[in-house]
Amino acid sequence: VQLQASGGGLVQAGGSLRLSCAASGSIRSIDVMGWHRQCPGKQRELVAVITAGGNANFADSVKGRFNISRDGAKNTVSLQMNSLKPEDTGVYYCFSKVQTYASLGDYWGQGTQVTVSS
Repeated sequence: VQLQASGGGLVQAGGSLRLSCAASGSIRSIDVMGWHRQCPGKQRELVAVITAGGNANFADSVKGRFNISRDGAKNTVSLQMNSLKPEDTGVYYCFSKVQTYASLGDYWGQGTQVTVSS
């Protein structure tokens, strides 16, 4: 199983970015999909997660500004980030809890850099 993330970049404070992540491989089903981030000098933290049923949860720091969505047919998850702040700067990692035909496991994409300038 591989996760391919895209969509990071440089944006001014107040701007928007959209991150996308596609899972591929021997996937039977995907339970949870979401995003973590690692901001400079901080531990990796959960940003947003969405279940197969569409229930979403967000870190308090991004509530009201970020939205997460997924396409079950395409095995993709997207993170729409609005009203970005400099403190949102960091490397964003998508993840999925995937049921393959052999096992259940957590898979991670490569990080994508988000930089918000003040």
